[in-house]
Amino acid sequence: MILPFTALFFVVNALGVLGQKPFLEKAGDRQWRIGNNLWSIVQGRDTATKLQFKGRDLVSGTKGHYLSIGEYGNNGKTSLQWTSADIVQRGSDFIDIRFNSNEGEMHWVIKDNEPGAHQYFVNKRLPRIGEFRSILRLDPGLFPKGRTSVKDGNLPSLSDIKKSTKTQDETWKKSDGSYITKYDWSDNVRSMDFYGVYGGSFGAWYMHAGRDYFNGNHLKQELMVHRETNSGDAVMLNMIHGTHFQASSADEPPSGKMWGPWFLYFNGGSVADAKSRYESEVKQWPYSWVTDAAYKSRGVVSGDLTLQDGRPAAGAAVFLGDNNPTKTDMDMGTTYYYTAYADAEGQFSIPNVRSGTYGLRAWANGGNISDVLTTFSKNGVTVTAGQTNALGALQWPLPGRQKVFQVGEYDRKSTGFGPADRPMFQAGLIDRCPASLTYTVGRSSPADWCFGMYKRGTWTIAFTLDDPPPAGKQAILTVSLAGYSGMSCGVTVNKKTNIGSFRSSNPASDPGTYRSATVNGEWRLWEYKFSGSALQKGANTVEFTVNEEQQWRGILWDTVVLEFA
Repeated sequence: MILPFTALFFVVNALGVLGQKPFLEKAGDRQWRIGNNLWSIVQGRDTATKLQFKGRDLVSGTKGHYLSIGEYGNNGKTSLQWTSADIVQRGSDFIDIRFNSNEGEMHWVIKDNEPGAHQYFVNKRLPRIGEFRSILRLDPGLFPKGRTSVKDGNLPSLSDIKKSTKTQDETWKKSDGSYITKYDWSDNVRSMDFYGVYGGSFGAWYMHAGRDYFNGNHLKQELMVHRETNSGDAVMLNMIHGTHFQASSADEPPSGKMWGPWFLYFNGGSVADAKSRYESEVKQWPYSWVTDAAYKSRGVVSGDLTLQDGRPAAGAAVFLGDNNPTKTDMDMGTTYYYTAYADAEGQFSIPNVRSGTYGLRAWANGGNISDVLTTFSKNGVTVTAGQTNALGALQWPLPGRQKVFQVGEYDRKSTGFGPADRPMFQAGLIDRCPASLTYTVGRSSPADWCFGMYKRGTWTIAFTLDDPPPAGKQAILTVSLAGYSGMSCGVTVNKKTNIGSFRSSNPASDPGTYRSATVNGEWRLWEYKFSGSALQKGANTVEFTVNEEQQWRGILWDTVVLEFA
């Protein structure tokens, strides 16, 4: 059968052979339509709507796609306003479309026959930011499920949320005692793969092949997807500078800082297909089509970390951050940041580092060096395009103390503590930790020490000294917390000597324990120094006592260590 020309045209066009090339066209006053033969979207003054893919509007009835900033010290969010659009680069198979605002440039890189776009933002004059994000709100009927690297399944229904009792920020208690909260749909920024929302016919996914533009270190966590509790929208959050699980963030990015490119991908709802596409993106990073000279200027940093006692720093977490930093690792977010782990011999190599000068920091990540409580630091690490800065042998100083006991491994996480095999994020799981607990050194295991604490009560570590405390020696109790959410906890020795409290130094609070985190929030470390005479030969105890309880405002444990120095 010979098809008429018009029928043949539509068949061929459906196959993408005669498909429309990537385009930018005017759609009204400060409105532009962009896309290709597979999809299109209409960008307005602030929001982008009418996202057409496979014959459907994926954002029907929602706010669509937009960027917003949370200025430090201001609880509100401001959407960026777009004033103009143009094509800044044309390749053989793509165009780079720039939308301009007072704060910076939002780019959509659209290729031939590609179901999605690479996006990136170039700063001009952002204020001192706490949060910076792009958001995509999608039709809940088309996108009933969510997926992160640690959770995959149905998003909570709006009807279930409305039938439940609100207990706190975006958290509801169901009649069966379980909880609904958006924070269960969070993930680790540095170790995640891809994330998104999907259904039987459609999927939308964010893919970050590179991570150097994110703020924070290895332990940085963020909210990824959720069900919007007023409208029911399926929401994808792209928190390129976020604070959901840290104490604070106040960064002034320089003009020219680039966030991205990341990839916004649309498909038929297949997770396996999204995984394949993510793996392809990783292989292509850093992207060759980016022409920015600073983006292309990259080198390598390598080194060999050895502890002062001769042990290799096996598995150590290695972080390239601010040079001569004035902030915590988690709060760093001005320029670009890189993470790695040393191998079993303490050797590390960090490729594709942007040219510049960095501060290198390293800390124990459990394993063979889980007793090391100090942080290695080296400033003035320079990176030059196309070269390797081989730092060579790096000796990690140790304080030379005499250990009495250690509960848990030092890795800045609550791993190893009970309950075993818990998810990274689950609202209310900390309720399973008891109000009071006794851990006996030499008999108990880390699994007997629960991961978190917030209830009124006393946790006790019982231990025995075979000999009297060394004469003239000072005792040091080090408490490393994987997260601290503002609780007041007194610390005593042998039930009579008060050596301090978690609030005594007025630390900033992170939201980890009340936002579903079970592994970490933002790391803290306290050292309580006291006279060794407070201890005795034979039985001794250290007590942690909570007198005022507020639901889920507590701590996530990392390790507790007693030493003489």
